[in-house]
Amino acid sequence: MRNWTEVYTIGDLLGRAVERFTDQDALVFPTGRQTYGQLDRAATNHARSLVAMGIGSGDHVGILLPNCPEYAEVLLACALIGAWAVPINSRYKSLELAYVVENADLVALVTTDVIDEFVDFVGLLNQALPSLAEAGDPHALRLTEAPMLQSIVLLGEKSPHGMLDQAAFRALGEGVDVDEVNRRRSRVAVRDVAIMMYTSGTTANPKGCPLTHEAVVRPALEAGRTRFELQATDKVWDPLPMFHMSFVLPFVACMDAGAALLSMERFEPGEALRYMREERATVNFASFPTLAQAFLSHPDYRSEDLYFRIINLVAPPDLLRSIQAAMPNARQISAYGLTEAGGVSAFGEPDDTDEQRATTSGRPFRGVEVAVRDPETNEPVATGERGELVLRGYCLFEGYYKDPVKNAEAVDAAGWLHTGDLGRIDSEGRITYVGRVKDMLKVGGENVAATEIESYLQTHPSVLLAQVVSAPDAKYGEVPAAFVQVRPGATVDAEELISFCTGKISSFKVPRYVRFVDSWPMSATKVQKYRLRDQLAAELRSL
Repeated sequence: MRNWTEVYTIGDLLGRAVERFTDQDALVFPTGRQTYGQLDRAATNHARSLVAMGIGSGDHVGILLPNCPEYAEVLLACALIGAWAVPINSRYKSLELAYVVENADLVALVTTDVIDEFVDFVGLLNQALPSLAEAGDPHALRLTEAPMLQSIVLLGEKSPHGMLDQAAFRALGEGVDVDEVNRRRSRVAVRDVAIMMYTSGTTANPKGCPLTHEAVVRPALEAGRTRFELQATDKVWDPLPMFHMSFVLPFVACMDAGAALLSMERFEPGEALRYMREERATVNFASFPTLAQAFLSHPDYRSEDLYFRIINLVAPPDLLRSIQAAMPNARQISAYGLTEAGGVSAFGEPDDTDEQRATTSGRPFRGVEVAVRDPETNEPVATGERGELVLRGYCLFEGYYKDPVKNAEAVDAAGWLHTGDLGRIDSEGRITYVGRVKDMLKVGGENVAATEIESYLQTHPSVLLAQVVSAPDAKYGEVPAAFVQVRPGATVDAEELISFCTGKISSFKVPRYVRFVDSWPMSATKVQKYRLRDQLAAELRSL
């Protein structure tokens, strides 16, 4: 059987969606909705204003916004004129923000004042860029901390010093014809960079990952068409941060199918359940178990009230099985991927068995090669054996921005990206993620994957989430230590959890220490284990 690959720029994909689905919902929030036609008009107007500011192909535009319609509009506006969209983590503090603004060589940055009660972006930018207070011309800032940054656009009601306000930004666009935006869209190539995502920065400063239009669009189309089987009647619930690939990928997949993406300004489980139910959402893109468990454990949750046929989650097998059992009318599928490879490179398939969907991330997308290598020798390992996952193909990023050293460490001469992930591939090509190469503990000479212990701890009925790190030990070098979040209403102590492990997993895998937490130190989507490790090490040193 022959098949073929369709490749679009993001701007052309939007144009295609407008032609086919003009009056259908594209982006929905609890507070309002936009059709594809309305989204296109808003994105085009932003693009006209950016062009009037002198922004063109290859220029870098930062987006520092909460989840809101304007986020998607500005992202698409950049794609229409060939600019690089640079989504910025809205949880960054001033030092992190200053680093990304300068490192990314931003020419312009778009932000807002509309959520001052939650995050004061204006105040944050003034902390990150102190010379903004002395800036004269909002069209030519000339900041010491970010020499390339020419303008900060503020979408909102205020007109703070040094920033181009919303009225002025919109007025600029009135002098640019829509045909000029269309001409620029026609010149954008699929191998031009569309987005520069910054990795989560769990151990150091985040790294810029430029991704081409092809690297963003092709995986999204593959996922939407062959895994989620999206139709124009589908509604995809995705409350995840818009600055993350877990928004970009499903949003692009929805544009291809004419489906609607249901976002939320902030996730609250009771509100989420009402929203899913009233909108009759058909695909659940929770992705992370903390979100799924929050609404599944809510007193208003009833599986028969929801209309999901697919739920996407990444979690240990036992946790996936329990979530699948709580959502009997939906099929849970898991994913494998990373920012450097277009966000996602493999997805489970709805027709896989329950066990395959719980224990693997499915097969790679067409055109993506994945292999397993010994992390020490770089030699291939046997089918089913554990090693480092390496991959290559059209989905790879264009190299860490301004960091050739890290890039040379990550991508070898043959074009393989060394992911730093431990995994295995079965005889049918399905990938199983095991953990991070550097998330291995060396306990008295024995290699131990933290995820093995985490997976077992999470089978305890009182454990909501477990994270295992190394703790220093005079005899063994390091030993396992578990940080645990308990399910609401449940009780358990350290001795009970240690006893739960004893005799069930190898003695060297049994946690020596157990600590309980109510919340986790997080990057965009990941628990920052190094902070847990440092916290415990400091505690043990003080004893």
